[in-house]
Amino acid sequence: MTEFVVRLDNRPGSLARLTELLAGSGVNIDALAAWGHNGDGVVRLIVDEPEACARVLDEAGLAFEERTVLSALLANRPGELARVTRALAEAAINIEAIFVLGAHGDGLELAIAVDDPEAALPLLPIAGSLHAV
Repeated sequence: MTEFVVRLDNRPGSLARLTELLAGSGVNIDALAAWGHNGDGVVRLIVDEPEACARVLDEAGLAFEERTVLSALLANRPGELARVTRALAEAAINIEAIFVLGAHGDGLELAIAVDDPEAALPLLPIAGSLHAV
């Protein structure tokens, strides 16, 4: 999976413009986190059509980064996230972002952005696809 980290002005309409641009190009957002701080906005998103998303962002002149994101399926019970995050910490792998993609029965599907995807992949339960950007 690919994560896009988009920099926006933190003002009314910035997120609306971004989501309208993506929607207008048929790009569906699978996961999103956004926040503002001191006038700057950051949006982290995972979409169904990464190539189209990159094209839309580029054509709109928006500053963005693309990053590889790993998927993991954890048991939905206390301590599972702690176990996985501790394993990554002990391997000196920094977590840059975590998205909850959904709950499936007794499992919780996560997307995890880390600074060393290759090293993290074997540490994640039922690790998903690793696609280099």
